[in-house]
Amino acid sequence: MQCMSTCSYEGLNVKNIRKTNKPLCDIVCVNEEKVAAVCKAMQPKETIFRLAATFKVLGDPTRTKIILALLKGELCVCDIASVAKVSQSAISHQLRVLRNMNLVTYRKDGRIAYYSINDHHINVLLKAGLEHVEK
Repeated sequence: MQCMSTCSYEGLNVKNIRKTNKPLCDIVCVNEEKVAAVCKAMQPKETIFRLAATFKVLGDPTRTKIILALLKGELCVCDIASVAKVSQSAISHQLRVLRNMNLVTYRKDGRIAYYSINDHHINVLLKAGLEHVEK
């Protein structure tokens, strides 16, 4: 990832600086060393997009309910539909989205599909989110 920065405070007429109540800088001046250090430490663009996509998927209340239910243990589609109070068809659609993001996995036992959390990190992520909103 490449960051570009410039410092444009040289020759600035202080009288022309806009006054605002917004928490903005009064002048535009970029600390080149800090910007370079942050850019060097920044994750690749693809990683950032995948992270944002994960949060977007979890931004749906039904999918969040599904994940929270599966954190308690493996459940079949019928059980998940009952917990989430939506149709099995709607749950199947949401589970497909969660599977595509590798957040859940399933196993078949005859004609029944049992779902579980595919990544233990999701537990940590949701616990942190719950702590944040329950304060």
